[in-house]
Amino acid sequence: MTVELALVVPRMPHPLLCPDASPGYRALADAYAIARQRIADLKPDLLVLYSAAWPCVLGHQIQADPFPEWVHVDQDFHALGSIPYRLRMDPSYSEAWARAGRARGLHTRTVAYRGFPIDTGTVTALKLLDPDSVIPASVVSCNMYADRAETVVLGKASADAISAQGKRAVAIAVTNISHRLHPAPVPPMEDRFASLKDDEWTRKLLELIGEGRLEDVSQLARTFTHQAHADSKLKAIWWLAACSGAHNRYQGEVLAYAPVQGAGCAVVALTPDSTGAANLEFDEDDVDVFRGDRNVLDPGPDGGHVAPPHQASAPQVAAPSPRPVAAPAPSPRPVARAGRVDVAATKAPRPVGAYPHARRVGDLLFLSGVGPRQAGTDAIPGGPVCDADGNSLDYDIEAQTRAVVDNVRRILEAAGSSLDRVLDVTTFLVDMDRDFKGYNRVYAELLGSIGPTRTTLAIRALPTPIGIELKVVAAAGDTDMAALTGASRAR
Repeated sequence: MTVELALVVPRMPHPLLCPDASPGYRALADAYAIARQRIADLKPDLLVLYSAAWPCVLGHQIQADPFPEWVHVDQDFHALGSIPYRLRMDPSYSEAWARAGRARGLHTRTVAYRGFPIDTGTVTALKLLDPDSVIPASVVSCNMYADRAETVVLGKASADAISAQGKRAVAIAVTNISHRLHPAPVPPMEDRFASLKDDEWTRKLLELIGEGRLEDVSQLARTFTHQAHADSKLKAIWWLAACSGAHNRYQGEVLAYAPVQGAGCAVVALTPDSTGAANLEFDEDDVDVFRGDRNVLDPGPDGGHVAPPHQASAPQVAAPSPRPVAAPAPSPRPVARAGRVDVAATKAPRPVGAYPHARRVGDLLFLSGVGPRQAGTDAIPGGPVCDADGNSLDYDIEAQTRAVVDNVRRILEAAGSSLDRVLDVTTFLVDMDRDFKGYNRVYAELLGSIGPTRTTLAIRALPTPIGIELKVVAAAGDTDMAALTGASRAR
């Protein structure tokens, strides 16, 4: 049904194997104990994990052996000793997760081989968070080549399976924040961050996540990776935000932050809370179906429907208060580029791909495809054309058409133009027979007096579950319309 608690925990074995070797290790172990008690109080049906310590290169593998059992030795820190384990997995959920991933365009498969090794991060997290293996778990690997889009879709697939099975879940990202380790072992009492720059950037992220701004941290993962030595690009954070709910409405708490052999390790708890931080600075794409990096697998306009987005004691040891940092907000004003001006309109729905709302070239404004989604909420006036499983729904094409034209107006006004300067419209309808009359009636009311040229096309689907999209060309606000249209007639 829902994710009731989200956690970030480190992949290092030290809080399990030598918690009293340094104050930092003890702080992390105590923070694990706090998280363990919160899980026990919730009594969830499932622990679902993404482990940055389980690398793979072929798709995504999900552990489905009901009771994996072995003796684990960490490949780097074997001197700390061995870790016997017998874990409890949820094969039914793991299979459902794999199916949900395939439905969203991923290559997901289960692993159910006796003796298949479990990684250090998963073993450490489960032994510290559920030492008696009372709660079934499911863990997915970290694909070394997957980027944001693929990882976000993987998180949405895990949420799909949670919802389909009616589970109450705890989502756990098993990852360090920074992952620059010392090139040689350091005595625990002398452990320190391997990079002061990594430490500074990690503290900035932890301040945001402590405010409950999980999606903002997800959005900043690329920036963090460029500036610091991130653990696997912070893919586990991408996954966590998509699985738990890509928003900032959480009560966040940094339970501990300390270096472990140079890496920046933290235990963080995030509880969904409608009174938490608002949706703040979202810039990255929100992807529902994976079609390959840069959409190389995208079948184009004839591809299938895209599903809509998924619809939310020991003492505390916290990092010293860092300086505030905010993600860059999209500018409501045109942004100049070489030979063009791009427009980002904050009052229009955010693009679903890597493109601007509009671009000015000379005297003309070219708008990217505009749909009826509402800015800030992505709600669809008149309702969506299909549900998450692709089943057709009843919807109001007239309400959608009014919303589309209103979004076009907002974008034009952000670019310094207006609706009465529209020159050409291309309309895409997913059901021409059903919708043309209603769309045509509203179009005549709102744009008929302006009289732009128009082409209406029937297509199979649009990237979100909407019935209509407009592609618009308009005159820029400082353009002489008479001269422009006169020149057009002369040609």
